Amino acid sequence: MKDILEIFKYTFRYRGLALLVIVSNIFYVIFNLVSLALFVPFLQVIFQDEKTAEVVVKPIYKGGFFDSLEYLGEYYQYYMYTSAQSDPKGALFFVCVTVAISFLLKNIARYSAVWFQSQLRMAVVRDVRDKLFEKALRLPLSHYTDESKGDLMARMQNDVLEIEIAVISTLELFFREPIAITIALSLLFYWSAELTLFALILLPVTALIIAVIGKSLKRTARQEKTQMGVLFSAMDEGLGGIRIIKAFNAIPQVLTSYKRENLKHQKLVTKAFRKRDLSSPLNEIIGSMVMIAIVWYGGLLALDSENTGFTGETFIGFIIVFSQLMRPISAVSQSISNLNKASASQERINDILNADEKIYESENPIALSDINTSIEYKNVFFKYGDEYVLKDVSFSIPKGKTIALVGESGSGKSTLADLLPRFYDVQEGAIFFDDINIKETSIFDLRHHIGIVSQESILFNTSVKENIAFGMPDAKDTEIMRAAKIANAHDFISELEFGYETNIGERGNKLSGGQKQRVSIARAILKNPSILILDEATSALDTESEKLVQEALENLMENRTSLVIAHRLSTIKKADEIIVLSKGEIKERGNHEELMAKGGIYHKLSSLQGINV
Repeated sequence: MKDILEIFKYTFRYRGLALLVIVSNIFYVIFNLVSLALFVPFLQVIFQDEKTAEVVVKPIYKGGFFDSLEYLGEYYQYYMYTSAQSDPKGALFFVCVTVAISFLLKNIARYSAVWFQSQLRMAVVRDVRDKLFEKALRLPLSHYTDESKGDLMARMQNDVLEIEIAVISTLELFFREPIAITIALSLLFYWSAELTLFALILLPVTALIIAVIGKSLKRTARQEKTQMGVLFSAMDEGLGGIRIIKAFNAIPQVLTSYKRENLKHQKLVTKAFRKRDLSSPLNEIIGSMVMIAIVWYGGLLALDSENTGFTGETFIGFIIVFSQLMRPISAVSQSISNLNKASASQERINDILNADEKIYESENPIALSDINTSIEYKNVFFKYGDEYVLKDVSFSIPKGKTIALVGESGSGKSTLADLLPRFYDVQEGAIFFDDINIKETSIFDLRHHIGIVSQESILFNTSVKENIAFGMPDAKDTEIMRAAKIANAHDFISELEFGYETNIGERGNKLSGGQKQRVSIARAILKNPSILILDEATSALDTESEKLVQEALENLMENRTSLVIAHRLSTIKKADEIIVLSKGEIKERGNHEELMAKGGIYHKLSSLQGINV
């Protein structure tokens, strides 16, 4: 119920549009029933008898809303009778025109509702997708370790689509169908309260069946959405790893895995469709049985019209209107079915929207200026799950100095780097920017002072210029070009088809590995941060480019506070201090010459890479 209320809130966030939809639907319902009810007086004219002539007299207006409706009905009946007496063909033409106008107004009202619905539903979809994407960007990196991108994409696409359908179902369920049912029942009670009550006794059976099917449908719908997330993940991994898949002749293996997940999804969707579509034939069967019972009982009343006052022509009108009553009742069934599916989707959307962001802003953040003294890691502990990857790590990076982290894979180097911009937060200990705990600063402010070049070049499907100026939309062309020259990227960029305006494709795949890395370095150079984090920044470069870029980075790091992660130890020989990590602990520290002289872990790693001095 809570999820349905949230969908209701989505719908009425745009009150003006929702009101226009509701008003249009009300007029649709009114004109729909009027177009049918207008036939009854005409039938009475055609089948008029002496009794009809006695009761058809000019009505007297008594005032009041309901009396006004009754007066209009009786006056129309009187007008039709008198017209039929003097000009039967004219009366026939008049009723046809009246009914045609009613149908025209009905469909104008219906299209008006659809017109405003189209804007309302897409506005809601836009808002929900915006919220999901914003939340996805704010979630910590740890979330993406546990969850797949494919599942998130499925929620943003398929689950949001169910919300779109539910928006319309909500308006129809609460504001169109009840009105249609109320007006139809009022007319039916006016014609024959006895026959209407008889019909209503038979309808609760439908509601019970709908409730049972709806509960089962919601459960199946959630399973289907979850499986769609698995399927999206399989697609994302398959297309993202296409080079490796082809290289290892793994197409049959990947295809088999994908087909297996796709088959599971197909079975769940089929199951959901069958349950959802079961309500329609069941409603029709039950409706037909109800109609047969009404025809039987109503026929008895019409045959005894002298005692019941229920004439044959009124009975025909009753059947026509009651058949229209089944449509909104069936629509209620479909809307409830849609809301049940949407409820499952809303639960999945809320799983994302309510996910713990973990990295919290300080209520009163301290403003940061350029670094004055140092960055200090003090007694830092950190773990993924239950296992610590950093254990009581303490060191400082004095202003303008370069600290290098080395060690085997999994020793905690990248984790230490990720803690500084608060991609993760320490579990114990603290990190200080000068004397300020970084948890007490603004996350935006902190990251503004940090530039990062990672081992994997993260580029976007835009131009070279936009990638270099990423996050800095006001950067001038001359500044972008200067950064590219420092990163040894200007020459190859100039040779591209459109130079700096060349689109580099998804993830920069139109560039070579070395070119991508140099664009990433140019991006960090343009930002001109006070703190640099270089995570194997030159690993993807060829020997010549590595030398040129390494010189550029050394010039950039001069008098700048830098944290460098390196596997190629030749690139950090000039670091002010080298920290050797093993299993999350600091084992050695010192400059290159001091560590080589110790003959410990660093000396061993250097020897393996052919570095003897």
